[in-house]
Amino acid sequence: HEWVDLGLSVKWATCNVGASSPSNYGKYYAWGETSTKTKYIEENSVTLDKSMGDIAGDTSYDVARASWGGIWRLPTKKELEELLDKCTWTWKGNGYRVTGPNGKSIFLPAAGFRGWSLHNTSSHGIYWTSTPIESSSDSYSLYFTGFSHTVLSEYRYRGLTVRPVAE
Repeated sequence: HEWVDLGLSVKWATCNVGASSPSNYGKYYAWGETSTKTKYIEENSVTLDKSMGDIAGDTSYDVARASWGGIWRLPTKKELEELLDKCTWTWKGNGYRVTGPNGKSIFLPAAGFRGWSLHNTSSHGIYWTSTPIESSSDSYSLYFTGFSHTVLSEYRYRGLTVRPVAE
């Protein structure tokens, strides 16, 4: 697995977990789960009602570390906010080219999400962070469309894509 140093506090993987190229969506995972499912619903969620802290690097819950091992893990909310605040985001019609302060870039495909079925129009992307929302069954995620990009809350049971980071 390869990474790009964007000039931020962590290095960003060039591909999503389960992807064969930067523009490939990869696999979808519920928050805090390391296996894929055929549908992502409240009834089959493992972490929905659990009180949990940040899962970055915990192989039981962090799919990036469980799948890729070693230095890889889910990004924290703070690391995604750094990506949003310090990088230039250029919409490419099917995702964003994210360019760091040092001029290097990664591509984040608009992979949608999974619930009962795939919800993808290539018009939005949603990526997990490792950071849960306290007193909630939600966790933070990166959400983007061709018009905006921000960190929002997302239901833990939804199937989202994962872009790992390395220290």
